[in-house]
Amino acid sequence: MKKRLVILAAVAAITLPAISSAASARPGPYFSAFIGATSAQDSDATTYDYLLPQTFHDRVEFDPGIYVGGTGGYDFGIIRLEGELSFRDAEMKTITDRDTGDRYHNIDGNLGVLAMMVNAFFDLHNSTPVTPYVGGGIGLAAFNLDDTYGTDSGGSRAFIYSDGDDTVFAYQVGGGLEIALNRMLSLDLGYRYFVTDTATFDDDWSRSTRFKYESHNGSLGLRLKF
Repeated sequence: MKKRLVILAAVAAITLPAISSAASARPGPYFSAFIGATSAQDSDATTYDYLLPQTFHDRVEFDPGIYVGGTGGYDFGIIRLEGELSFRDAEMKTITDRDTGDRYHNIDGNLGVLAMMVNAFFDLHNSTPVTPYVGGGIGLAAFNLDDTYGTDSGGSRAFIYSDGDDTVFAYQVGGGLEIALNRMLSLDLGYRYFVTDTATFDDDWSRSTRFKYESHNGSLGLRLKF
């Protein structure tokens, strides 16, 4: 995470000299691409095993992951409306059984989240090339969960979650800074807080797993206006 932040800061420092000569923003269609980091919040997972039968309650921790995507929309001057396609990668770090306290480490499991959002952002224009903005969006999140394994406190390797897919409602709020480099190109420093409804992974007939996904996301992007 620290390495990514250093890279973002370095890119910003390189582009700042161009700000003094940049023109102000103008209405029109635009496209953008961005890359950054995502930090998923700890999540409570519930798994029901139909064969035992038994219900397991876990606490899942994630490592920071990659956040990448793009948008296309129209800038009306004060408000921007856009469609967004983005991907978040969340690798599981530890899983703790909340009933027994047993903690699994050396987790081999990954969660991918593909988001399809419709966003609205309000631009707070001023006399400088730096334009703060705030807003949010709603849409869908398509999940893909890998087969997940972990090592328990006794050193035994255990199968924890079955792979599966689900698509649920999602929303996000956030803001950022648009830094105009010229009349067509600008730098976008953004933050999004992203939340989904509870996803259910039940592709395996013998068990079903449910949990929500929430994450903090920071990005650096380029926006091209026509």
